[in-house]
Amino acid sequence: MDAVRIRRATPADVTAIGRLGALLVRTHHDFDPKRFMAPTSRTENGYGSFLGTQLDEPNIIILVAERDGEVLGYTYSGVEGNDYMALRGPAGVVYDIIVDAAHRKQGVGRMLLESTLEALKARGAPRVVLSTAERNAAAQRLFDSAGFRRTMIEMTRELDD
Repeated sequence: MDAVRIRRATPADVTAIGRLGALLVRTHHDFDPKRFMAPTSRTENGYGSFLGTQLDEPNIIILVAERDGEVLGYTYSGVEGNDYMALRGPAGVVYDIIVDAAHRKQGVGRMLLESTLEALKARGAPRVVLSTAERNAAAQRLFDSAGFRRTMIEMTRELDD
């Protein structure tokens, strides 16, 4: 078995990252079905298609973790300017990080996160922000161990209950 390699995503990865994006949607929906959208039969294709449109965007970085030709996980991040809605200055933002369940607890997520942080720093990001689901303890442990600190808490209330 070859070592895990982190590289920039290409159009050939769109199907694999669409599958993983759908896993991200399913996982979050399972955490809180009222807050997170439900996956559908079109989620995989739609997510992959969307990420495919992002591959050549100048402020976007999509990395994949690959071993033996198989995509094990990916990150989707970007560099943003001032965000008055979030009350923050310029930052790198990690939008997605996901590793296939069969490849977790092998350091793949950490490799993806570290490579993403390096890429965002190389693009001039002075800081990196991300969000994680309240119930995603494993992701929170990874982010805590990588030096992230808690700065915001999202709260949700349904209006139709």
